[in-house]
Amino acid sequence: MEEKYIKHRYDPILPSKDEWPVVKLARERKEFIKKVSDKSQERILNLTNHNPDILKEELETTLYREKLRVKQNPWVVDPDDESSFWNKVKESLLHVNSESKLSKADRLKEYQEVLQRITSRYSEEIASNFKHHHYKFTRSVVSFGFSRLLNAARVKGFRSIFSNQYSLQDKIQITGETDQLRDLATKGTVVMVPTHFSNLDSILIGWTISVLGLPPFIYGAGLNLFNISIFAYFMDALGAYKVDRRKKNLMYLETLKTYSKEAIQFGCHSLFFPGGTRSRSGMIESKLKLGLLSTAIEAQRANYQKGIKDVSGKVFIVPVTINYHFVLEAPSLIRDYLSITGQERYYKENDEFSTSYKISKFLVKFFTKGSDISVSVGKAMDVLGNYVDENGNSLDKKDRIIETEDYFISNGAVSVDSQREEEYSNLLGKRIVEEFHKINRVFSSHLVAFTAFEMIKSMNQKLDLFDLIRLPEEDIFLPYDEFKASCQMVYDRILELKKECQINIAPHMKRSMDEIIAHGLSNVGMYHAKRPLIRNKDGYIVTEDMSLLYFYHNRLHGYGLEKLF
Repeated sequence: MEEKYIKHRYDPILPSKDEWPVVKLARERKEFIKKVSDKSQERILNLTNHNPDILKEELETTLYREKLRVKQNPWVVDPDDESSFWNKVKESLLHVNSESKLSKADRLKEYQEVLQRITSRYSEEIASNFKHHHYKFTRSVVSFGFSRLLNAARVKGFRSIFSNQYSLQDKIQITGETDQLRDLATKGTVVMVPTHFSNLDSILIGWTISVLGLPPFIYGAGLNLFNISIFAYFMDALGAYKVDRRKKNLMYLETLKTYSKEAIQFGCHSLFFPGGTRSRSGMIESKLKLGLLSTAIEAQRANYQKGIKDVSGKVFIVPVTINYHFVLEAPSLIRDYLSITGQERYYKENDEFSTSYKISKFLVKFFTKGSDISVSVGKAMDVLGNYVDENGNSLDKKDRIIETEDYFISNGAVSVDSQREEEYSNLLGKRIVEEFHKINRVFSSHLVAFTAFEMIKSMNQKLDLFDLIRLPEEDIFLPYDEFKASCQMVYDRILELKKECQINIAPHMKRSMDEIIAHGLSNVGMYHAKRPLIRNKDGYIVTEDMSLLYFYHNRLHGYGLEKLF
């Protein structure tokens, strides 16, 4: 992978919007929603063995959970008719249950009608509202607005606001296998799977897709983001479909998976965050949510069943890591993580940001300061985690071409085998995690935070994590020379890992150690009220917030670097 960042201008791979799969899908939105609803019903009926008693139980569970959600956890973005819809479902179920003379077949038919109403509603709710003119406008606003902010900060004088000296690509560095991604997107269907640290990730990835000249991807965005007006506009414009993580019932989860599978089969490039939600700990995700990931495997098998055996029916998995010096939500994310991990041992205060104003303020701060982001694109894989070549052929570990279709064949034909596909989902999940670690880019802020936390930990070996987090900040002093020596030790090991292609580093990491440390200290958690790491007036390295230091330290978790201390 290239070490130096080179800025490219990418031409669109599909210049005409009419060729974009998302535009074709938007044209057929009504028919597509009906197809998703019908296929979801089919899946649910198969899962319940067409047994009216099992189906009744699932419907009643869904009703109970949905009524509880409406009462206890309502969101602004929820439809106004939520209560009335579920009340009607309740009436329908009571009516069927009261008809004691109904035959088994008739009861199944009645329950199926209730199921059909639920899957139709869910399909409509999930479906994206992509509009090309909104997309075009949003893309130009993002590029123009953020570029103006960049130039205002970095170009001196009145003319700065009109300067074109700096572009977003100076701020957000896109590296890695970009040419392969563009090439494969013209041949088959791409499923991009990025790491997830911030609510800004969705906008950032949407912009990256646009810069690379790729047509818009559809992607699952948390419904909670639509509560915030600035995000709601971006999400709709960028082709997002809605994922409501409050809904854990079978009906909803099967409809969501069906939507994803059918969209991939339709040829829409797709994106989802396989970690499910933002990383609470700051670590690269090690356990992935396999539900949506399994839909890529299902779509691949379904294409083979339809006889689409050439590269046009191939589904490519592309891992992406997003690297920040700073995560806006870090204080609330790490509090969530510690409270879940330590339960009653750690008490949190609720301070989650949630308004367009706060996010806008952050964006202005972010783009007028010198802190960078990088987006690293990994090597493309097939749905079994094998690397693919420039023609989309799957390769084994010795770079020999293998036929992915063979993995879906039993008794001489491509067949559905849910247990087998579950194994493939697990395998693919593990491979994505491996790739995340390989394409991760070490920033100076990651290095200084990791080193400082591990030094503090080694000085307090009898303390567990929660006691460490509670250490009084005023009692923690790291002598600069010792800190520098430890940073050098960690850095040297990172360079060894890089030679083994197990990790990567940002260009700013090729300076002297004093410069790397100064850069890391000025960038790590740079907008938090309490800084995770600073050098005080006496020259000591100190922290103002141990839990934040732990969060930023965690970015280098998973490489065995802790053994150095």
